[in-house]
Amino acid sequence: MDNTNRALNKAKSGDGTLIAYDQRGDGPPVVLVGGALCTAASDAPLAGLLAPAFSVFTYDRRGRGASGDTAPYAVEREIEDLAAVIAAAGGSASVHGMSSGAALVLKAAAAGLAITQLSAYEPPFTTDPAAYEGRAAQSARLRELVEQGRPGDALALFLAGTGMPPEAVEGMRQAPMWAGLEAVAHTLPYDHEVLGDGRVPVEQLRTVAQRVMVVDGGASPDWLRDAAGAVSECLPHGRHHTLTGQTHEVAPHVLAPLLTEFFTA
Repeated sequence: MDNTNRALNKAKSGDGTLIAYDQRGDGPPVVLVGGALCTAASDAPLAGLLAPAFSVFTYDRRGRGASGDTAPYAVEREIEDLAAVIAAAGGSASVHGMSSGAALVLKAAAAGLAITQLSAYEPPFTTDPAAYEGRAAQSARLRELVEQGRPGDALALFLAGTGMPPEAVEGMRQAPMWAGLEAVAHTLPYDHEVLGDGRVPVEQLRTVAQRVMVVDGGASPDWLRDAAGAVSECLPHGRHHTLTGQTHEVAPHVLAPLLTEFFTA
């Protein structure tokens, strides 16, 4: 992604990796955690809508944009990255995660990070045991393609796995946006490690003490909506909210009022 003219700050994670973040607005701190292929710039539209009420922090997850990366990868390092951004935000914060970022936020809360309350939009777990083996196979293939220096092919595999038809994937390869996505495609295995084989992490979720709002889109695939419901049921203080007509690509202007209401309650 293009970082030109971005007013970047850097937070040092537990292993010394520098994590780039932006901050907008004044008020109680809110940290936004993007999903696969997303950067701080991707979250800018939502951050701008929340900024009148909050001090909003967006960041480039490890290996993306202007953030560093340190091998070997582990989910625990990404949790430490989020902890570093929360520290920069003042030591505690409300947190919203999108997709695989939502899964990361839930695991971070279970790990004891100073998250006051959190929102999770469609964490892409699955309640279908028949899907676990396929998830594991795709994860292995993604790692293999990245290790072979084929991020474009890894990106194509990931998009196909989301249900995108082959002709649509090929069309995206010819589009201007492809280069920006390919530049962060080497981090797709990271998202898969966060999700594991895709099963809902029931025991972890039961340890989350904070208020949690799990959100899905009414027009999203059934498996994503089923996962959102299952996640909310595992949480001691969880609630489930559906945004009518929305999909996995939720509109920021629809999501922002819901987050504002939840985080100010």
